[in-house]
Amino acid sequence: MPTPTDEQSQGIWLTQEAHDRLKAELDQLVAGRAAMSAEINARREEGDLKENGGYHAAKDEQGKQEARIRQLIDLLRKATVGEAPTEVTNAATGTVITVKFAGDDDTEKFLLGSREIAGSTGLTVYSPESALGSAIMGAKPGATVTYQAPNGRDISVEVVGIEPFVP
Repeated sequence: MPTPTDEQSQGIWLTQEAHDRLKAELDQLVAGRAAMSAEINARREEGDLKENGGYHAAKDEQGKQEARIRQLIDLLRKATVGEAPTEVTNAATGTVITVKFAGDDDTEKFLLGSREIAGSTGLTVYSPESALGSAIMGAKPGATVTYQAPNGRDISVEVVGIEPFVP
């Protein structure tokens, strides 16, 4: 069996509960495609498409739903489903990280992963692809890393602690 770090580095890690929740959302969106098409057709029958707000709103909604369907299919295809790791030694997808920013005495705790993993835990989530997330990936407690914020400033952060995510 792979170690938690190996398993998590292969892609997106999801609990079975998160996987089931996302699969149910996907199924619901796919099932709603016919109703959305019917809504668009009904709005099209209302007349001139240039000034038909209902038609354009329905088309926009359809676009959002199709984008979410593609996102969910991709996410579920790439996901590794399993139990939360019980032991972690370094920052990886699916771990809860406690950090202290340079010049600040307070700590911040967040999940390194995706919102789909966090569900309704209330944890702040940073993607491993974000500036902070990519800088922290692989770091151990006690490490200080520096990353560039979107505004161009360099920000240093100390990894205070790493723990397994418990949904």
